[in-house]
Amino acid sequence: MSTKRARVWATIIYPESAESENWREKLTEAAIPAFVSPIHNKDRNPDGSKKKDHYHCMVMLDGVKTKEQMIEFFQKIHGVGAIPIMCTRSYARYLTHMDEDECKKPHYPVEEVEAYGGANYASIITMASDKYTAISEMINYCDEQSIFCYADLLTYAKDNREDWFRCLCDNGTVTLVQYLKSKHWKYTNVYKR
Repeated sequence: MSTKRARVWATIIYPESAESENWREKLTEAAIPAFVSPIHNKDRNPDGSKKKDHYHCMVMLDGVKTKEQMIEFFQKIHGVGAIPIMCTRSYARYLTHMDEDECKKPHYPVEEVEAYGGANYASIITMASDKYTAISEMINYCDEQSIFCYADLLTYAKDNREDWFRCLCDNGTVTLVQYLKSKHWKYTNVYKR
């Protein structure tokens, strides 16, 4: 018997064995935070042959569970195996192959990740480097579009760029407001003389 215990676990679900069994409904009824990847239908084996279509499912528990307990749970949703996850963020990003070289592993749409039990995918996958990338993109956008008004940027982000909007709402506002103020001052006092 295994003594390995963890709070975050993952499994693989094959559509042909699970689709007719309402596995998503069972996952919902379990009322635990979980993510299910988009269907991985482009993955390849090392020899180049196509892998069977599958989903990755990860669950995040309040308390630790053994592998045997998780195998029992995953069997209810037709999951194959139980893998303890050491880093929640890294595995959550793996659901779409976000950090993988696209030549080796195809990327899948982030917006197709399914969240259960109140889990918030965007907050789990966000890294500090993502914030810096978003701020850089926003500065470039403001320069290209001659934006001086923070409200215009925030409205654009809300309507068109969820990643920018999250960055602005969480902690990017100070940087962008100061940038736009400085840009406006420079435009008004240097270029308009």
